[in-house]
Amino acid sequence: MRELTYVARNTVEWREAPDPVLGSGREAIVAPVAATSCDVDSSILAGHGFLDPPFALGHECVARVVEVGDTLTTVAPGDLVVVPWSISCGTCDQCRAGLTAHCASVPYMAMYGAPIGGSWGGLFSELVRVPYADAMLVPLPSGLDPVAMASASDNWSLAWRLVAPHLKMRPGARVLVIARGSIGLYVCDIARALGAGDILYVDPDPAHRALAETYGARTAEAIEPIRHGFDLAVEATGRVDQLALAVKSLAPEGFCESAGNHFRPGELPLLDMYLTGVTLRIARDNVRAHIPDALALASSGTVDPARVVSHVLDWEDLPSALPERHLKPVFVRDLTTR
Repeated sequence: MRELTYVARNTVEWREAPDPVLGSGREAIVAPVAATSCDVDSSILAGHGFLDPPFALGHECVARVVEVGDTLTTVAPGDLVVVPWSISCGTCDQCRAGLTAHCASVPYMAMYGAPIGGSWGGLFSELVRVPYADAMLVPLPSGLDPVAMASASDNWSLAWRLVAPHLKMRPGARVLVIARGSIGLYVCDIARALGAGDILYVDPDPAHRALAETYGARTAEAIEPIRHGFDLAVEATGRVDQLALAVKSLAPEGFCESAGNHFRPGELPLLDMYLTGVTLRIARDNVRAHIPDALALASSGTVDPARVVSHVLDWEDLPSALPERHLKPVFVRDLTTR
């Protein structure tokens, strides 16, 4: 089979790799049919990551099940499934607590799309082995478009986690979103659907701001801190100065969710945060625990994640198109011809 491999800054290429095989009755082999780039993939391609190439890339996709082990009960060949980005067994103490990104049955930080915690391959590959298929794979609900939901492996479901639990606890909360990519736009859509009282989306890209406005958000290219302006702030830029802006804009006892990958150091306004009494979470996403809720919201018809998909491209275009600057490209395959 072929797997898309990151080889140098802004350079990916197809490389041959052995076809994955089932190692136990708990495993499955899947074939991605709609795969997309995470916001962090753009940083990796730009050379801002901390991992040296080469390695297989990609950790967001909807896939079709090709082969299953003899003890699997939740999926069957032909099913469309969401493949979570992190590897998790579903039975260890961490997984049972919902901390699936910290599974104790695999090496720390085991994931697709980066050689951390072992080499698990990438979801821009023609075939992928899923080691704990009953625990990991989530069937795609009938009626949902694989292209629209290609990001349910990570960014869409992460966006649900960033805002939905807070709006359940604080109906009508004021939400600040400081972003540079798809996560912030998904947050705007979800926050509107779940009844946020006000949404301000901050992004220097005018096309992103225009899209956020279709989700009912007010927008700005940049802002100064808005003292006590928001109950919830979501930072998805990977820039510490923007994270500091977010926490400075929180109301007393406000909450800041940081979804940015902070590869560079920086300083936070700790005294301001102390005086305001803010809570800051910078967390590796335990995505498997909330994929079902995020998919249920998508199935409700009250949200429209398809609007964030900027390009639908052929699978064969991956090496040339992935390094280009697209908001949310989805690469599709027609497996009936393969």
